[in-house]
Amino acid sequence: MTVTASSSGTSTPRPSGIVVFSGGSAANSLVDVFKHLAQSKSCPLSYVIPISDNGGSSSELIRVFGGPGIGDVRSRLVRLIPSDEEEEHPNSERSAIKALFNHRLASDGPTARHEWLDIVEARHALWKNIPSSQKELIRSFLNLINLEIVKRARPSSVFDFSSASVGNLFLTGARLFSGSFESAIYLFSSISGVPSNVEVLPAINSNFSHHISAGLANGTVITGQNSISHPSVPTALSQARGDDLPISPTAEAEAQDHIEDANLPGSLPTLRKQYINFSKTEEEDLPARIERIWYINPYGQEIRPPANPRVVQALDGASCVVYSIGSLYTSIIPSLILRGVGQAIATSLTLRHKVLILNGSLDRETGPSSTPFTAMDFVAAIARAGAESRGLYGQPEPRELRRYVTHVVYVEGQGSPKVDREALLHLGIETVRIYGRKTTDGRAVRYDEKALIQALEAILGKRDARHARTRRMTVDTGS
Repeated sequence: MTVTASSSGTSTPRPSGIVVFSGGSAANSLVDVFKHLAQSKSCPLSYVIPISDNGGSSSELIRVFGGPGIGDVRSRLVRLIPSDEEEEHPNSERSAIKALFNHRLASDGPTARHEWLDIVEARHALWKNIPSSQKELIRSFLNLINLEIVKRARPSSVFDFSSASVGNLFLTGARLFSGSFESAIYLFSSISGVPSNVEVLPAINSNFSHHISAGLANGTVITGQNSISHPSVPTALSQARGDDLPISPTAEAEAQDHIEDANLPGSLPTLRKQYINFSKTEEEDLPARIERIWYINPYGQEIRPPANPRVVQALDGASCVVYSIGSLYTSIIPSLILRGVGQAIATSLTLRHKVLILNGSLDRETGPSSTPFTAMDFVAAIARAGAESRGLYGQPEPRELRRYVTHVVYVEGQGSPKVDREALLHLGIETVRIYGRKTTDGRAVRYDEKALIQALEAILGKRDARHARTRRMTVDTGS
């Protein structure tokens, strides 16, 4: 908070924080950008992360223990652990803890199980540079989750350690011990040295699973985040149950009910499967555009959960909100449609900057080859999500879009979304084109960190945008 003097002579706090809506892996590449921005503005930084992901190793934790999808939260926490090159005095202990929490077990189930036992019993090489006091604290929660795994083992359901994340297992153990997901995050942050001025906030503070569905323009409904963004191949357990065979939904649900796990009887089969193995590179187009995302209960009925109160509190104390790069419909919008978020963004008198950092390329969620998303489509989707959070359904009027997005930052390249600068400016939305770097395969464009920092500082007012063109014309405000 920045303190300003009021007309009566008393000091009143002025919101100055930065709130970033993002998922996990994609936005991790911009963490240093947001860190620099928060330091230059001397303000707190909050990351809002959805908990609806039911893919990867998180899917097995959800299947056996229930609870939120924690993979993206863990990914951001690990990325925020300072590395040796970031510190004046290198800390090999912190680097060792980072390596431990970032470690994935072997992809082969039996091999992964043996590796897990080596970690739990402190025989693994990952413990080498971790002091005894921290090691035994971490091990206590790993031992707890290991005990819970053994307790829940049944002939019909055995925990699969394939590709399991040690950080995910630690967070789950801490959550089960404390009964609080946020307490588990606090413990993780304290042990690993995540900076105290940075918050990682789950969009929903819950000990329960929360899933989403997507409605397509052709009437199709896709259930579960993994099915929306990354259709997976059958796992060993699903193949053993015959899930890869064409059976009726009723028969599949009845078969699932004979499995003892954390799922409620009669709940949707697609929410009860393992999704450990999936591809992020080979994705088929969706049959039609996504029109809407909503939360569902285990039986597929729509629900409207409230946002984590700390998310709303962070927005109330912010002067800037950033919609980061990542999957639009599974990383950004699941946080925006929660009750309380749209109201905090649209009606705030102090939230002056609402910045969309446009993806450098389109993905399965935004790139049907017949109708690829444009920048205007991204803005409209964000505005619709914010309006639905407020109970207002249907696409908002064009003049309402600026309530949710005031600036669009983008790079141009092969496969990047098209930006109609004049159309956006007509709606009062400013555009900033910056310099980018081609990926190694030349198929997409990545943001240049220095150029993005210049653009964001210009938007937030640290420097005049006219003087930010210091690196190969890195910033073009289009004004």
